Amino acid sequence: MELMLDRTEAPAFRLIEDIEFVKAKVSKLDNGIPVYTVNAGLQDLVKIEFIFRNRYAVPADVLTGSATNRMLAEGTRQHTAQQLADSVDYYGAFYETEENLDYNSVNLYSLSKYLAETLPVLKEILCEPVFPEEELSVFKQNTRQRLQVNMEKVSYLSRTHFQEILFGSQHPYGFRTSLAHVDAIHADGLKKYFKINYNFSDCMLFVSGKVDDTVLVLLNATFGQIHASDTKMGQMDSILPQPFLEKENFVSKPDAIQSAIRIGKPMFNKTHPDYHAMLVLNTVLGGYFGSRLMANLREDKGYTYGIGSSMASLLSGGYLVISTEVAKEVSGDAIREIYKEMETLRTSPVSSKELQEVKNYLAGALMRGMDGAFNLSDRAKGLILYGLDYSYFERYFNIIRNITPEELLEMAHKYLERSSFYQLEVGDK
Repeated sequence: MELMLDRTEAPAFRLIEDIEFVKAKVSKLDNGIPVYTVNAGLQDLVKIEFIFRNRYAVPADVLTGSATNRMLAEGTRQHTAQQLADSVDYYGAFYETEENLDYNSVNLYSLSKYLAETLPVLKEILCEPVFPEEELSVFKQNTRQRLQVNMEKVSYLSRTHFQEILFGSQHPYGFRTSLAHVDAIHADGLKKYFKINYNFSDCMLFVSGKVDDTVLVLLNATFGQIHASDTKMGQMDSILPQPFLEKENFVSKPDAIQSAIRIGKPMFNKTHPDYHAMLVLNTVLGGYFGSRLMANLREDKGYTYGIGSSMASLLSGGYLVISTEVAKEVSGDAIREIYKEMETLRTSPVSSKELQEVKNYLAGALMRGMDGAFNLSDRAKGLILYGLDYSYFERYFNIIRNITPEELLEMAHKYLERSSFYQLEVGDK
């Protein structure tokens, strides 16, 4: 007799017992550039990623840094932007730039068998950019247009204003780009930033995919002879955060249909001993689709299509933020419900059933993040930039498995006190 599944009951949860993953191997090029290699690819494809730390003297350098990185491939001493793109496209390869507050990267994706042809292009981009005026003018025009569009969105305004509230306008993390800042970008400024920050004595190289000795030999032949001085650039200039004094803030956006809400506070980054436990607590609060904020404000009240909370980790700090968009008529009610959920976590333990669901979700998310060579390289990067080792994941996994409702209650009581939170609403009143 064929057994029938009972589809009225969800399958039983079974927490993952152990995690195993490929760890990055460390070596150096002849000139001392550290190389972190994740050899875990099944296809004949590699990703080459150069990481350069951002060094800010003033907050406006945030825009200068991102502009510099994006302009690297817009022309060199030998080739135009189109010629550079065509030279790698011919081999089915491509390059890209990525920017964030802490570091910039230049990445190349290429078949291993064509690295001898594509790596010299990457080297030219990293060593010989000229920041041509015509391409810079186009970049500024496009940046201006994007900014004008974004400044009409309450979601964008809430994000940028909230960063300023938490860190202050004189801190790089709190910098808000204006049209005047875009207009002030000039080639000499980019060249100066490039000279200071794109220093091969202070960069990292991540290689992932199907990596064999031939790949490493080619990398060393291409980049290992570049002069790299013994002088390190040091850490980010010591600019202390200056959060706003006012805890409740409002930014007017006339005629906005919805209001964007952000509630949060300065916190710590992933090096703090409470970080892992706070990740679990944050997941209960608003870190996944089954969270309490989603159940309350979306499923029960119907205030929003989505609401979430996250722990942001930065090299020089961190923060907790809850964000959503609601109809302006219910913004006050939505804010009250957010604080209500935070207070409930401070006064009542999470049930064993709810905690088990969160543990299962987090363990699965951790495993998904280890799937594939490129993801493994990203995980390695997230450790090395913070000066951590792979025991970080062992500690996190152990906390996922063993944390108790009582420990979450302690975390909530310690970090979810309402008076410590900043509140921002952007909309029309």
